[in-house]
Amino acid sequence: MARLGNTVARLLRQQSDWGKRFSNGLEQAVPPSVRGTGLLEEVQDSGTNPGNLRMFRYIPRIVQPKPPLVVALHGCTQQAAAYADGAGWVELADRYGFCLLMPEQRRANNPNLCFNWFVPGDTTRGSGEVQSIRQMIARTVADWGIDQARVFITGLSAGGAMTSAMLATYPEVFAGGAIIAGLPYQSATNVPSAFQVMADARIMPAAGWANLVRSASPHEGPWPKVSIWQGAADQTVDPQNSGEIAKQWTQLHGTGQKPDAVEKNGIYTRRVWNDAAGEPAVEEYVVAGLGHGTPLATGNGQEHFGTAAPFLLEAGLSSSHRIVKFWDIAQGEPTRVYEPAAPAIRSTSDQPLRIPQVGAQKENGRSVERTRRASAPPARYDIAAIINRALKSAGLIK
Repeated sequence: MARLGNTVARLLRQQSDWGKRFSNGLEQAVPPSVRGTGLLEEVQDSGTNPGNLRMFRYIPRIVQPKPPLVVALHGCTQQAAAYADGAGWVELADRYGFCLLMPEQRRANNPNLCFNWFVPGDTTRGSGEVQSIRQMIARTVADWGIDQARVFITGLSAGGAMTSAMLATYPEVFAGGAIIAGLPYQSATNVPSAFQVMADARIMPAAGWANLVRSASPHEGPWPKVSIWQGAADQTVDPQNSGEIAKQWTQLHGTGQKPDAVEKNGIYTRRVWNDAAGEPAVEEYVVAGLGHGTPLATGNGQEHFGTAAPFLLEAGLSSSHRIVKFWDIAQGEPTRVYEPAAPAIRSTSDQPLRIPQVGAQKENGRSVERTRRASAPPARYDIAAIINRALKSAGLIK
């Protein structure tokens, strides 16, 4: 009952916060920037885009001959390029020669800029936000000659929960995923249940979790390898959700629930489950003392990436670097040089890269817009009204 009370209190606070954000919520007009030397762009034409998401991409100046693709999904209140840069993904892309896709939520869809991981219409194969992200991947694979066997996805918080949804609804697309402070697929299907599972993890047998993924697509395997990250002191997402995600994916991989290896030090506990070939299929990091955010190791050094900010937290280890090593894309030297068509897009290492305010350009025969739309489309639903109805139905407000 105490946990339910906490959930209701948080729901009411969030309702007020969403209302304030919605009244002031205009998309940022200033172009984003990253601290890289490659090409950052916004692409307007990614397909039918039923989820009404924005599409940003980053390609390093030097890439692998047939580069991997990493899809990075930001958390609530964040923007795509800022999250990818702050978490270290841009610097890692430059070092190892892979490409980045950065979908971004619109305030018209969610006033708090959360991906709608709890809305069935946005987490069902062929519809909503998951379909929009799938279309962005297809567009990027075609444009940049991506190795389709090396497409990966990661996300923080709501982005982590949406990563769960993408891995479940399109498992054949991904070689691996990384869920940071996220939740299992189908752990919630509406706003009240989303707040409830964030405050108090939904506990289910591993077979039940796995069946939710199996029912999300016709795919029968093999399944993507999954890295799971959770702060032990997270007060936004119940840390027990990490273990439930592990149950979902170890069951799919058929590893059994007992880990094959457990690694402990003063910073984290890591559990690893191996597949039939003895290779890691699922790993889970629980970081001691860490709150809600992406773990970073800032500063100088070969294993230091990212910049601390809200929800980007110094932890003494870089989750992003550990993840690319787990995915096995942190090897070798990039060899193919990509020369951006528009010299104005180039930057030096000490000058942030910015999108120039120019019109549509042709790239591989496709139209690429590098300007932002003047206004967002109308909202698809009123989240504040949904919360009000839920609270009234529960008899918590009149």
